[in-house]
Amino acid sequence: MLSSPDLSFSRTLPIVVFNQLGELLEQMAQTVGSAVLILTEAALVRICIPVEWQRQRFTLVVSEQFSVLLVGTFEQESREREGQGIYSEINAQLTFNLEAIASFVCELRDLFECDSYTHQNLERYQQIIRPNDATLQSQFTLLLLEYLLTQPNQEIIAPPSPVGPAVYICQPVEDALKKQISQERLLNQVTTQIRKSLDLPVIMATAITQVREFLELDRLVIYKFAGSQVNSKQYQSDSISLNETALTTGMELSVSEPAEIYFSIHENNEQNSPSVSVNNQTLLEDYQQYGGYIVYEARARDAITSVLNYTEKNCFVRTSQCWEKYQQGFTLAVDDVEKTYALEECLLNFLRECQVRAKFAAPIMFEDKLWGLLIAHQCDEPHQWNDSEKTLLVAIAEQLAIAIHQAELMQTLTQEKQNLEQRVIERTMALRDALLAAEAASRIRSEFLATISHELLTPLTYVIGMSSTLLRWPLGELSQRQRGYLQTIHDSGEHLLAMINDILDLSQIEAGKTALNISEFSLVNVAENAVKSLRKKATSEQINLILDLQIDPRRDRFTADAKRVEQILLNLLTNAIKFTPESGSVTLRLWVEDDSAIFQVEDTGIGIPEEQLPLLFEKFQQLDTPYRRRYEGTGLGLALTKQLIELHRGRIEVESTVSIGSIFTVWIPTQAVRVVS
Repeated sequence: MLSSPDLSFSRTLPIVVFNQLGELLEQMAQTVGSAVLILTEAALVRICIPVEWQRQRFTLVVSEQFSVLLVGTFEQESREREGQGIYSEINAQLTFNLEAIASFVCELRDLFECDSYTHQNLERYQQIIRPNDATLQSQFTLLLLEYLLTQPNQEIIAPPSPVGPAVYICQPVEDALKKQISQERLLNQVTTQIRKSLDLPVIMATAITQVREFLELDRLVIYKFAGSQVNSKQYQSDSISLNETALTTGMELSVSEPAEIYFSIHENNEQNSPSVSVNNQTLLEDYQQYGGYIVYEARARDAITSVLNYTEKNCFVRTSQCWEKYQQGFTLAVDDVEKTYALEECLLNFLRECQVRAKFAAPIMFEDKLWGLLIAHQCDEPHQWNDSEKTLLVAIAEQLAIAIHQAELMQTLTQEKQNLEQRVIERTMALRDALLAAEAASRIRSEFLATISHELLTPLTYVIGMSSTLLRWPLGELSQRQRGYLQTIHDSGEHLLAMINDILDLSQIEAGKTALNISEFSLVNVAENAVKSLRKKATSEQINLILDLQIDPRRDRFTADAKRVEQILLNLLTNAIKFTPESGSVTLRLWVEDDSAIFQVEDTGIGIPEEQLPLLFEKFQQLDTPYRRRYEGTGLGLALTKQLIELHRGRIEVESTVSIGSIFTVWIPTQAVRVVS
């Protein structure tokens, strides 16, 4: 803090003497003139300050003719010794050194936001510090001497007699206990009312009236931010249409006071005119984000100005840094606005005209959102807010938050009930239509599949059977060209039959009509059968087909659908052979982990680009590769494979690198011995 070695005065003083010196400086400042700044630590109450500033008291007088600084710091040892934050002594420093005063003003300025009026005014006052006028300096010296010489000698007060009347000694304690009991009773009344009623306007109006009377406040108001969740329509009768008024007059908020503006004293004669409108969309958005209005007010007497009819004018800016403080539970206690807002001339004039001399603001929050503020006013005299008053106001704000939350839930519940009833009617009709459409689609699908089965499978059976018979005839009766034609017919029929079977299998699975035939079988036998079935094909393609069994013979027995498992392996091996160049290899590995059989098909094929992997198991999808022209297909093989694996509650994963190869890994858990749909 103050670090200049050139000090006129430095010593430890009783806190009472320190306060009297501060009053003396303020008295001296009154004789300097109008262009003088008088500032105390009260100006810091509305901002978050470092710890070292919290233990400091000061009185600062700055003008072109006379400047002086009185600053005192409570020592940590003194705090621990005194306890409860009560101090009897303070390390005081009184200086007229211009550099020390300017340095203090600079540090004080930096505590405020750079775009605030306080920051700007302190920067301006820092520039006007000049050497003190000799006449004023002498006048202060005489005033100080007069003060010191007129102080009466301190009398020694004898301790109270032990035989004195005990009623006087215990009376303050008894009064404090009675007040605490009354305060708890009031809080219980408010809490009970909130629990019994869901009428938010009644709860708020009753609560602030009772609290105002109990604390003997001049005015108590509830301020609501425009963006709060509870519908503002329920307040329109109490707030005298301030919502619309604030919009039409362009409300803006203070950097130091988010919306605790209580509405500017300047009345707008055109506020009720239908021709008044929002200037632009930006103004409306600013109001919705930062604006608000007072929804309830309780006054001690009619002579106190009502803030319900006022709107802001020009003392406020659109953004505020105080929202975060209030959202974190910050409470604002201003004992005297004349000292706290000494540098906020426009705001201070506004508070004077609104008859605000002291104020306390507590946030109203629910669900970690800042709903509004509970604001207490004393209008005529400064007021030191004690802990009892602060505790009660904060507790009332918390209870109001509960009431708001209840109202929000009830409002949401009512709206949801109405919406649900409407949705039930709409969904019932939609479900009925969907059911009829599904039944029609299912019937058409069944008819289509039946037609496919009869009209395609039966002719294909004849084509394949007859071509096979002709191929087995003696060579002499058929020419080589004729035999080639027959082989083409036979292979095409087999290919078409396999494609139709895949379509039928996939349709049956998607329709939920496929059942697994669960039985116990040998995993090795299934793997060997699959490899044996494709050995000839692999040899014709000049591909090395390998079976790698990594299974303990004692775990060879497995429970699943053997036919479907073999179909899965055949599809994966066929796909691997199809996309593996000549002289490549395809390996089928088999092992068991826990209760799952794991099959892995690895090839040295062309690989799959990473961007095409998501399409790998889609129906009727073939990856765009050079091998696509060589092996035509419908793209159903891998889609059907994935469906069969998932029917076993298993999974499949793919690892692939272009021009190196792919690895398909399948996990199939053991199945219960029953038919699973």
